[in-house]
Amino acid sequence: MAQQMGNQPLIVLSDESQRTSGKDAQSMNITAGKAVAEAVRTTLGPKGMDKMLVDDTGNVVVTNDGVTILKEMDIEHPAANMIVEVAETQENEVGDGTTSAVIVTGELLSEAEDLLEQEIHATTLAQGYRQAAEKAKEFLEEIAIEVSPEDTEYLEDIAGTAMTGKGAENAKDVLSELVVKGVQSVAEDGQVDTDDIKVEKVTGGAIENSELVEGVIVDKERVSDNMPFGVEDAKVALVDGGLEVAETEIDTEVNVTDPDQLQQFLDQEEEQLREMVDALKDAGANVVFVDGGIDDMAQHYLAQEGILAVRRVKNSDMKRLARATGATPVTNATDVTADDLGDAGSVAQKDIGGDERIFVEDVEEAKSVTLILRGGTEHVVDEVERAIEDSLGVVRVTLEDGKVLPGGGAPETELALKLRDFADSVGGREQLAVEAFADALEVGPRTLAENAGHDPIDSLVDLRSQHDAGNTGAGLDAYTGDIIDMEEEGVVEPLRVKTQAIESATEAAVMILRIDDVIAAGDLSGGKVGEEDEEPAGGPGGMGGGMGGGMGGMGGGMGGMM
Repeated sequence: MAQQMGNQPLIVLSDESQRTSGKDAQSMNITAGKAVAEAVRTTLGPKGMDKMLVDDTGNVVVTNDGVTILKEMDIEHPAANMIVEVAETQENEVGDGTTSAVIVTGELLSEAEDLLEQEIHATTLAQGYRQAAEKAKEFLEEIAIEVSPEDTEYLEDIAGTAMTGKGAENAKDVLSELVVKGVQSVAEDGQVDTDDIKVEKVTGGAIENSELVEGVIVDKERVSDNMPFGVEDAKVALVDGGLEVAETEIDTEVNVTDPDQLQQFLDQEEEQLREMVDALKDAGANVVFVDGGIDDMAQHYLAQEGILAVRRVKNSDMKRLARATGATPVTNATDVTADDLGDAGSVAQKDIGGDERIFVEDVEEAKSVTLILRGGTEHVVDEVERAIEDSLGVVRVTLEDGKVLPGGGAPETELALKLRDFADSVGGREQLAVEAFADALEVGPRTLAENAGHDPIDSLVDLRSQHDAGNTGAGLDAYTGDIIDMEEEGVVEPLRVKTQAIESATEAAVMILRIDDVIAAGDLSGGKVGEEDEEPAGGPGGMGGGMGGGMGGMGGGMGGMM
């Protein structure tokens, strides 16, 4: 980049910098965005396929969870990364709908490309898209269905819908029941903190063997074999320090001149430990969880009193134990009183999948629960966990908002219809942007049909005619290819999944469209093609065939991915 000054060119950018401006920059960013969407498109819906991602250390992830795919892929292109953020926002806010959010973003960019070629300004497009998104959210509110937090069956449908098409699908009835039970247990005043639902993965057994423990599982063993294996009607004490003699903060030197003096020291230490154990015993505790260490002598005394003790318990587990049993953590064991203790029907060390763990269960009104997920192999358990996390997210959001929408592409078709009507009332060139937005939304049902092996055009035509006739809940049954009432079929998802997806997709698309200059400090090209050969891997602006670095143009076997 050089500016002419007199006869002297003025150099502003360094030699390594790369600048792409105007149409080229827009085209490059749109291509990158579309490529990201293309990467996850085939995973959408009940018949979506999976991706196998192998990182540079050889770790393998097999998944069809949009956000996981995009995080695992080594994406370098800045515009592509903006779309990965859309998936991450969707995951954090609602837990499901990450793939939908990304493919809508890709489609908004694709539609914009045609309009930009017709000399419509990017700012006009941005205004039209924003207007359409606002209107879309209003329309969605209108067609939303109210659902009560006590309606367990409905909530199970929602949990099941989020799992469909993922590895857990064949056991979705069992799992959705566990998810709903778990969320209902920890809900307080209509709010749910999913941290209160701990997911423990155990390799071995079938997915159907998964279970919900109303309480906490601590991945530790009791400190001494002389302690009881299990305790019924447990009184649980939580100590935020250790059961050991405190070390002095300052370096001190004590000269012992007489063996009796040394004995005195040792007796004193022993006495301190004895006091701690006595305090626990007097308070009535028969189970103790400690987040520090437990001295050997203290272990001996605890075992003598028949108290089951566990040491070095993680902070997060201590919080869960407090919520589950109602115990109040104390910093010093000698201060413990009967009021500080929590209750559990049983605390026992059990073997699960070859590992010994401590189960704290049979807790009344447990405000912290544990889901044990089983599966034949590690990859299966990992994928079930991802499905469960999406499922927990949607049930949480439904409990909080109390509003759901039919699935199967029904809301998108309805929105497209209403937005086309709305476009007529929008003046100027923004009207074209609103129509483009309506077309972009139909990518949902179209992709669902494609992935399920049905004709996307026929499916869309059928869907539109049903919605024209006023069937707002009509969606595509991916298994049969028929258009059916999704609400009756129990295929429903939270309203927030859709509103959030539309919101973040619009924001990302608008942000990318408004960029007309990309100035990169380094090289945006697709890295090395061969060992010595440093040509860019093609694509606009020497850009790795549409996506920088890690993705070598998507078509080329997804560079950093396969």
